[in-house]
Amino acid sequence: MSKTILFTSFDIWKPRHVSNSSDDLLVELMKRDLLPEGAHLLRKLPVDFQLAPEQVIAKINELNPQWIVCCGMAEKRKLLAIESNGKSQEEVLETAIDVHRLVKGSVMTRVSHNAGKFVCNALYYSILKHIQNHQLDSQCVFIHVPVLTETNRMQLLQDFSMIIKTLQL
Repeated sequence: MSKTILFTSFDIWKPRHVSNSSDDLLVELMKRDLLPEGAHLLRKLPVDFQLAPEQVIAKINELNPQWIVCCGMAEKRKLLAIESNGKSQEEVLETAIDVHRLVKGSVMTRVSHNAGKFVCNALYYSILKHIQNHQLDSQCVFIHVPVLTETNRMQLLQDFSMIIKTLQL
């Protein structure tokens, strides 16, 4: 029996954005049938400090997934960035997932220790706090996704697929 894995992505938040690379990546994975069995998608979350965590936590409570893979856009980055932690004021919560193991063998992925100060970090921190407070068996990781281009698309898809396979081992 396959384990449940929840993937999330964000909607656009700036008028100049045509799409959000986090959602573009999930769409590409769906098109190419690269999502694992047991995958559930919660796409186009509002870029809102309160609504995004509320929606994801509600879905976590509904599905009780083994893994939660949150994706967010990082338009100034060139590589996938697996975030090691989420922060709120002085509190730092580390993911229980071995992020360094996830990047082994990747070409365009690195570990980051700074999920930023925007909604991505707020979502990550909120989920890690929810897992901790409710002693859930779920594990969460946040991955920042650069803008997909014709040049980087295939390698980013390969790295992301490898990350998901490694996560499930």
